[in-house]
Amino acid sequence: MATLTYELTLAGLAVGGAAALTGIGLVVTYRATGVLNLAHGAVAMVCAYVLRQLVVDWGWPLPLGALVTLLVVAPALGLALDLGVFRPLALRGSNPARTLVATIGVFVLLVGGAVLLWGPGARDDAPVLLGDEPWAQLAAVVALACLVGAVTRWTRFGRELRAVVDNRPLAVLAGIDADRVAAAGWAFGSFTAGLTGVLLAPYVRLDPYGLPLLVVEVIAVAVIARMRSLPVAVGAALAIGVAQAQLTRLHPEGWAEPLLRAVGANLFVVALLVAALVLPGVGGKGRDALPPPTRATRVPVALWLVVGVLLLLPLGLAGPDLSTAVQVPALAVVLLSLVVVAGRGGQIALGQAAYAGLGALFTGLLAAAGVPALLALGLAVPLVAVTGLVTGWPAIRRHGLALALATLAVGVAVSRFVLTQPYATAGLELDRPAGFSDDRAFYALELVVLAGCLALVAALRRGRAGRALAALRDHEAGAEAAGVPVPRLKLLAFVLGAALAALGGGLLGLGLRAFDAEAYDPVRGLLWFAAVLVLGADSLLTPLAAALLTTLDAGPQAGTAAALIGLLAILTPRIPPLTTLLPTAREAPGARPRTTPPEARPAPDTAPAEARPAPDTTPPGARPDPHARAAGAQRHPHAPPPAARQGLRVHDLSLTYPGGVTALSHVTLVLSPARVTALVGPNGAGKSTLFDCLAGTLRPRRGEGRITLDGTDITSRSPHARTRLGIARTFQRLAVFPSLTVEENVRLGEEQRGGGGDPADVERSLRLLGLDGPVRHRRAADLPTGTLRRVELARALAGRPHTLLLDEPAAGLDAAETAALGRILAALAADGLTVLVVEHDPDLVAGIAHTVHTMEGGRILS
Repeated sequence: MATLTYELTLAGLAVGGAAALTGIGLVVTYRATGVLNLAHGAVAMVCAYVLRQLVVDWGWPLPLGALVTLLVVAPALGLALDLGVFRPLALRGSNPARTLVATIGVFVLLVGGAVLLWGPGARDDAPVLLGDEPWAQLAAVVALACLVGAVTRWTRFGRELRAVVDNRPLAVLAGIDADRVAAAGWAFGSFTAGLTGVLLAPYVRLDPYGLPLLVVEVIAVAVIARMRSLPVAVGAALAIGVAQAQLTRLHPEGWAEPLLRAVGANLFVVALLVAALVLPGVGGKGRDALPPPTRATRVPVALWLVVGVLLLLPLGLAGPDLSTAVQVPALAVVLLSLVVVAGRGGQIALGQAAYAGLGALFTGLLAAAGVPALLALGLAVPLVAVTGLVTGWPAIRRHGLALALATLAVGVAVSRFVLTQPYATAGLELDRPAGFSDDRAFYALELVVLAGCLALVAALRRGRAGRALAALRDHEAGAEAAGVPVPRLKLLAFVLGAALAALGGGLLGLGLRAFDAEAYDPVRGLLWFAAVLVLGADSLLTPLAAALLTTLDAGPQAGTAAALIGLLAILTPRIPPLTTLLPTAREAPGARPRTTPPEARPAPDTAPAEARPAPDTTPPGARPDPHARAAGAQRHPHAPPPAARQGLRVHDLSLTYPGGVTALSHVTLVLSPARVTALVGPNGAGKSTLFDCLAGTLRPRRGEGRITLDGTDITSRSPHARTRLGIARTFQRLAVFPSLTVEENVRLGEEQRGGGGDPADVERSLRLLGLDGPVRHRRAADLPTGTLRRVELARALAGRPHTLLLDEPAAGLDAAETAALGRILAALAADGLTVLVVEHDPDLVAGIAHTVHTMEGGRILS
């Protein structure tokens, strides 16, 4: 027994050592560059193939081949990625989502290139570098970790690295060459990836798909280390490796045996799933969502006709065997799910292949139980949708990189524990529905289903839910402020995406007449995601084009499509999505097309004439026109009558950030109806923190004070819930939705308020803010700052709020626009609206405020 324990521990240390190398490389790369390198496994795979090529095929001595692979090829690959891909991204100020897409592009490119060079088959003759005993490997891991720790703690380069990690712009101003630090990080990260690959290759399948995915699984150790701590990453890797090896000695009987065996072989997957869904997420909120489309496009009717003809060609010109063609419509339905989740919702979803696989699996299992094939497919879709609900629920509160890891973890876990397990898929066959066994008939059925799915998604994009999804993608905080229930909407997108993926996966399985787990491999999911992103995630044409493109890999030149898609993905900062090259969408009659390039946009004080408010001719000191007031200020439908209202109140509110920094200290504030209250004070006084507490963006802990609305405690209410109670807000940094038109931006505020909306409120808000002319049909992305400030205010007023919170509303406005804003706010308050203004413009404050509070050090002084 002791001997068995010792041998299993040695085996676990060998696996854990390789995982620790991955953790070290990922942590160092992230700390030096801020990039979560999902391509780490692909780099490991390429280096393993290079070493095999040098030693096995060309006959080089193993030591020489290893030195060239690890000290020349691997670092050179890292430097090439830095210079050719990630440094240009950093210079362009790309957000983490774009960078993550680039790493996926590198992953797909390297996998496709490896398939082209070495073929898709597995190799079992990879050379063994350090022998079968784990001690040399473990010593190398510990020595490497100690070396990195010593360099970062006691050398000048280490100090520069820590400075770049803490504040890259400030480090550059201090004279530090951040590019040199990033290049060193990429070179070292690629070296560790190469070492991981050559160590693992002799013990696992050396193929372009298996080894990269295996390395992706051990990203868990870097996530557990919060992408910062090397000792935690190494310790977690060794502990999981040993635990995984020890689990193999357990042999329970009954139904638990296959499941426990699967867990014992995939403990790193369990760790990744737990780390991604339970531990605090990597990345931030807001900046790391997928960006909206750069311009509105339309697919010409002629192009739709061409695509339709291409899809119909197999029915007329191909022979009786359509085994390749039947994959295209099914795959297009799967990819359409990414249009909903990633294109319209802006969420980084990397697990759609798992839902497609579950759709095929459930269809086969139901059919095997005697359910007719079409009915089985129809029942499988809601079953997978429920699965999407269960798996999506823990992930929806994640953002950007953390959401990407969570969805990837779900996809890998479903693949490892369900799709590839004999207890779930052994002997499973999928027979086509009666009457559709012939390839032509089944292909025609797929085309009908695809047309219906396209119509469904097109209706979603045009409707109220589509506008809300676009707002979520464009600016999540702004969507919450407009009343969009963000968690619920994310869940809707994930559930609908899972249902579409399941439908496409089931069709794909029926088309192949068998369940093939490799067709739903997580690596293919990354390929599908990259294909949709590079072609244009928000276009209905994309799933059709991407399905045609990715199906090319089923031919003799396997890897061609993957290499092409990967190359386009890493070039996304320089080459826009291909569907954006289509003609610009026509604007409504009377709207001016944009003819100036982005760099020639009008300055904030040069708003177009048709976008300015009508000039005010009221003499100074005269009361504003009551008809103008009534056009915009109306009592919220849930608000009590003005005479019964107590207003919004802050009671002894304190807020302390993690680390002990006190932002607010015992603040008490009363916002009375029909009055304008202003908050002034220096930067860092706590104005924005108090504002965010009132809006619900920040919520104090229990016992740190409370916030009431007309006597009801709303301290724990979410931002969108407060909006639906009648509290509207604007942002210091503009929170408009650039992919929507002015009218759609304002309509969103009317649609999302509690108690239902009134379309007439949209017209009132547009008219009040001078946006009811041709400018209403222009996309917000095409407008100057002054106009966008009024769009944001009009959206807030369209919800008929009783309380309006304005965070520096005059920022970016010229004198005339600021004066017009002051008149509007005075009229709104005169009509009974409660207004809070955080503003640095003393003239605006003096002209409209009934009460002025000064803040300093988190306290209200007066």
